[in-house]
Amino acid sequence: MPETCIPTGVKLKDTGFGYTLSLIGGQYKMIILYWLYENKVMRFNELQRSIGTISFKTLSMMLKEMEADGLIIRREFPQVPPKVEYSLSERGLSLIPVLNMMCDWGEENMLVTDCR
Repeated sequence: MPETCIPTGVKLKDTGFGYTLSLIGGQYKMIILYWLYENKVMRFNELQRSIGTISFKTLSMMLKEMEADGLIIRREFPQVPPKVEYSLSERGLSLIPVLNMMCDWGEENMLVTDCR
């Protein structure tokens, strides 16, 4: 195991840390992972309502990126009107402990005052 996540002289994008950030970084990807984990399967409109502050275009783009990265599964049903469901893949599920650790850290540290 390396001594540091970002060794001197190595570009962030070429590290495991940088790779992880590229998958879950941004304003909504972690929130989408959270909602899919909590609900197992969700449709587009359900996700949009749950998040509340995300536009149709942004959610669509995030879901496409996450599907391409293998984090979510998009299941389309051949019916009229079209029905599409989203769920976490095994790879997406493997990020949940990381999100839980971030949540725990936030709970422990959000009340700590800044002592500058």
